[in-house]
Amino acid sequence: MTQTKDPVPDEAASSGDPIASEPAFHQTETRMAIMGHPLHAMTVAFPVALTFCAFGADLFYWWSGEERWAWAALWASGTAFLFGLLAGITGTAELLMVPGIRIRAASWTHFVIAVLLLSLLGLNWGRRLQGYETAVLPWGLLISGFAVLVVIATGWHGGKLVFDYRLGTSKGN
Repeated sequence: MTQTKDPVPDEAASSGDPIASEPAFHQTETRMAIMGHPLHAMTVAFPVALTFCAFGADLFYWWSGEERWAWAALWASGTAFLFGLLAGITGTAELLMVPGIRIRAASWTHFVIAVLLLSLLGLNWGRRLQGYETAVLPWGLLISGFAVLVVIATGWHGGKLVFDYRLGTSKGN
Protein backbone atom coordinates (compact mmCIF):
# COMPACT_ATOMS: atom_id res chain seq x y z
CA MET A 1 0.00 0.00 0.00
CA THR A 2 1.41 3.36 -0.98
CA GLN A 3 1.03 6.39 1.16
CA THR A 4 -0.51 9.45 -0.52
CA LYS A 5 1.11 12.79 -0.08
CA ASP A 6 -0.83 15.88 0.95
CA PRO A 7 -2.01 17.58 -2.28
CA VAL A 8 -0.74 20.97 -1.10
CA PRO A 9 3.02 21.29 -1.68
CA ASP A 10 4.99 21.87 1.48
CA GLU A 11 6.58 25.13 0.37
CA ALA A 12 7.46 26.15 3.91
CA ALA A 13 9.57 23.06 4.60
CA SER A 14 11.41 23.34 1.29
CA SER A 15 12.11 27.05 1.80
CA GLY A 16 13.77 26.52 5.16
CA ASP A 17 10.91 27.84 7.30
CA PRO A 18 12.12 27.42 10.91
CA ILE A 19 8.70 26.37 12.22
CA ALA A 20 8.16 23.69 9.53
CA SER A 21 9.69 21.08 11.83
CA GLU A 22 7.24 21.85 14.65
CA PRO A 23 4.70 19.06 15.27
CA ALA A 24 1.77 21.50 15.04
CA PHE A 25 2.87 22.96 11.70
CA HIS A 26 0.51 20.83 9.61
CA GLN A 27 -2.47 21.03 12.01
CA THR A 28 -4.29 23.78 10.12
CA GLU A 29 -7.77 22.40 9.53
CA THR A 30 -10.62 24.55 10.83
CA ARG A 31 -12.30 23.71 14.12
CA MET A 32 -14.94 26.42 13.75
CA ALA A 33 -17.14 25.13 10.94
CA ILE A 34 -20.66 24.09 10.06
CA MET A 35 -20.72 20.96 7.92
CA GLY A 36 -17.14 21.62 6.82
CA HIS A 37 -17.68 25.29 5.97
CA PRO A 38 -15.33 27.56 8.00
CA LEU A 39 -17.30 30.13 10.00
CA HIS A 40 -14.65 32.81 9.84
CA ALA A 41 -14.52 32.68 6.06
CA MET A 42 -18.32 32.89 5.93
CA THR A 43 -18.59 35.88 8.26
CA VAL A 44 -15.79 38.18 7.05
CA ALA A 45 -17.54 39.09 3.80
CA PHE A 46 -20.15 41.19 5.63
CA PRO A 47 -17.90 43.65 7.49
CA VAL A 48 -15.69 43.94 4.41
CA ALA A 49 -18.57 44.84 2.11
CA LEU A 50 -20.23 47.12 4.66
CA THR A 51 -16.98 49.01 5.26
CA PHE A 52 -16.92 49.87 1.56
CA CYS A 53 -20.63 50.76 1.72
CA ALA A 54 -20.08 53.20 4.59
CA PHE A 55 -17.25 54.89 2.70
CA GLY A 56 -19.37 55.06 -0.45
CA ALA A 57 -22.30 56.54 1.44
CA ASP A 58 -19.97 59.14 2.99
CA LEU A 59 -18.70 60.08 -0.47
CA PHE A 60 -22.27 60.39 -1.77
CA TYR A 61 -23.19 62.57 1.22
CA TRP A 62 -20.17 64.80 0.59
CA TRP A 63 -21.09 65.05 -3.08
CA SER A 64 -24.87 65.54 -2.73
CA GLY A 65 -25.46 66.81 0.81
CA GLU A 66 -28.53 64.55 1.03
CA GLU A 67 -29.30 63.33 4.55
CA ARG A 68 -30.19 59.81 3.37
CA TRP A 69 -26.53 59.10 2.57
CA ALA A 70 -25.43 60.06 6.08
CA TRP A 71 -28.20 57.82 7.45
CA ALA A 72 -27.07 54.97 5.15
CA ALA A 73 -23.47 55.41 6.36
CA LEU A 74 -24.68 55.21 9.98
CA TRP A 75 -26.36 51.87 9.30
CA ALA A 76 -23.52 50.53 7.17
CA SER A 77 -20.88 51.43 9.76
CA GLY A 78 -22.92 49.98 12.64
CA THR A 79 -23.71 46.77 10.81
CA ALA A 80 -20.07 46.47 9.71
CA PHE A 81 -18.99 46.75 13.35
CA LEU A 82 -21.52 44.17 14.59
CA PHE A 83 -20.71 41.66 11.86
CA GLY A 84 -17.03 42.46 12.45
CA LEU A 85 -17.47 41.37 16.06
CA LEU A 86 -18.93 38.07 14.87
CA ALA A 87 -16.11 37.58 12.36
CA GLY A 88 -13.60 38.53 15.06
CA ILE A 89 -14.98 36.00 17.52
CA THR A 90 -14.84 33.17 14.98
CA GLY A 91 -11.38 34.21 13.78
CA THR A 92 -9.98 34.53 17.28
CA ALA A 93 -11.40 31.13 18.25
CA GLU A 94 -9.79 29.64 15.13
CA LEU A 95 -6.47 31.30 15.94
CA LEU A 96 -6.45 30.03 19.51
CA MET A 97 -7.84 26.54 18.86
CA VAL A 98 -5.78 25.45 15.83
CA PRO A 99 -2.08 24.90 16.61
CA GLY A 100 -0.91 25.22 12.99
CA ILE A 101 -2.53 28.63 12.73
CA ARG A 102 -1.41 29.83 16.15
CA ILE A 103 2.26 28.96 15.47
CA ARG A 104 2.57 31.24 12.42
CA ALA A 105 3.56 34.88 12.80
CA ALA A 106 1.48 35.81 9.72
CA SER A 107 -1.66 34.71 11.58
CA TRP A 108 -0.89 37.12 14.40
CA THR A 109 -0.22 39.93 11.90
CA HIS A 110 -3.66 39.33 10.40
CA PHE A 111 -5.17 39.29 13.90
CA VAL A 112 -3.57 42.62 14.92
CA ILE A 113 -4.65 44.37 11.72
CA ALA A 114 -8.17 42.95 12.10
CA VAL A 115 -8.37 44.28 15.69
CA LEU A 116 -7.32 47.70 14.37
CA LEU A 117 -10.08 47.45 11.76
CA LEU A 118 -12.66 46.48 14.37
CA SER A 119 -11.58 49.46 16.49
CA LEU A 120 -11.99 51.79 13.52
CA LEU A 121 -15.43 50.36 12.72
CA GLY A 122 -16.53 50.88 16.32
CA LEU A 123 -15.16 54.43 16.38
CA ASN A 124 -16.85 55.22 13.08
CA TRP A 125 -20.21 53.93 14.26
CA GLY A 126 -19.92 55.49 17.73
CA ARG A 127 -19.25 58.95 16.32
CA ARG A 128 -22.30 58.69 14.08
CA LEU A 129 -24.59 57.73 16.96
CA GLN A 130 -24.05 61.24 18.36
CA GLY A 131 -25.46 62.82 15.18
CA TYR A 132 -25.10 60.96 11.93
CA GLU A 133 -25.23 63.99 9.63
CA THR A 134 -22.69 66.10 11.48
CA ALA A 135 -20.36 63.11 11.94
CA VAL A 136 -19.67 62.63 8.23
CA LEU A 137 -17.52 65.64 7.40
CA PRO A 138 -14.63 65.56 7.83
CA TRP A 139 -13.95 62.81 10.39
CA GLY A 140 -16.52 60.23 9.31
CA LEU A 141 -15.28 60.34 5.76
CA LEU A 142 -11.64 60.14 6.87
CA ILE A 143 -12.28 57.25 9.26
CA SER A 144 -14.30 55.39 6.61
CA GLY A 145 -11.54 55.92 4.04
CA PHE A 146 -8.87 54.71 6.47
CA ALA A 147 -11.05 51.71 7.37
CA VAL A 148 -11.20 50.79 3.68
CA LEU A 149 -7.39 50.80 3.52
CA VAL A 150 -7.18 48.68 6.67
CA VAL A 151 -9.81 46.23 5.38
CA ILE A 152 -7.75 45.82 2.21
CA ALA A 153 -4.63 45.10 4.28
CA THR A 154 -6.30 42.62 6.61
CA GLY A 155 -8.11 40.96 3.70
CA TRP A 156 -4.86 40.58 1.81
CA HIS A 157 -3.19 38.97 4.83
CA GLY A 158 -6.19 36.74 5.50
CA GLY A 159 -6.36 35.66 1.88
CA LYS A 160 -2.65 34.87 1.91
CA LEU A 161 -3.13 32.66 4.97
CA VAL A 162 -5.94 30.74 3.27
CA PHE A 163 -4.70 30.54 -0.30
CA ASP A 164 -0.95 30.20 0.25
CA TYR A 165 -0.88 28.23 3.50
CA ARG A 166 -4.36 26.60 3.52
CA LEU A 167 -4.94 27.78 7.09
CA GLY A 168 -8.43 27.50 8.56
CA THR A 169 -9.78 25.45 5.66
CA SER A 170 -11.52 22.12 5.70
CA LYS A 171 -10.25 18.99 3.97
CA GLY A 172 -13.83 17.80 3.50
CA ASN A 173 -14.82 14.18 3.10
